[in-house]
Amino acid sequence: MHIHSRFITAAVLGSALLLTACGKPETITADDNDPDAATLNAASPVELPPMVTASRTYRCADGGLVYVDFFSNNTAAYKTAKDAPGTTLTAAEPGKPYTAEGYSVSGDGPQVEIAAPGKPAQSCKA
Repeated sequence: MHIHSRFITAAVLGSALLLTACGKPETITADDNDPDAATLNAASPVELPPMVTASRTYRCADGGLVYVDFFSNNTAAYKTAKDAPGTTLTAAEPGKPYTAEGYSVSGDGPQVEIAAPGKPAQSCKA
């Protein structure tokens, strides 16, 4: 029984030692000697990139697949392969077709009309 009480005493002392090692949180404050402060304050505001508002895969009337990512700045990325670089299409204003030279995507919903260079316009469904 004597060994058991020594074990409990050692465990209690060890736990107390661990708790005292935590201490108080350290507060870090910045001083006025930042060498980059003037440069950072004079910098122009950073413009965030547009958000993706929808990313759709369309099956067109000819059986082909088209991938279109729609962005919050009235642009869309038209791709013929999921991981391919896209062609940027722009809408003159919200609700108008997204266009680029030879390309057109009317709307951003589950059913659109898509035209691409060398292909007639066709109906495509997401």
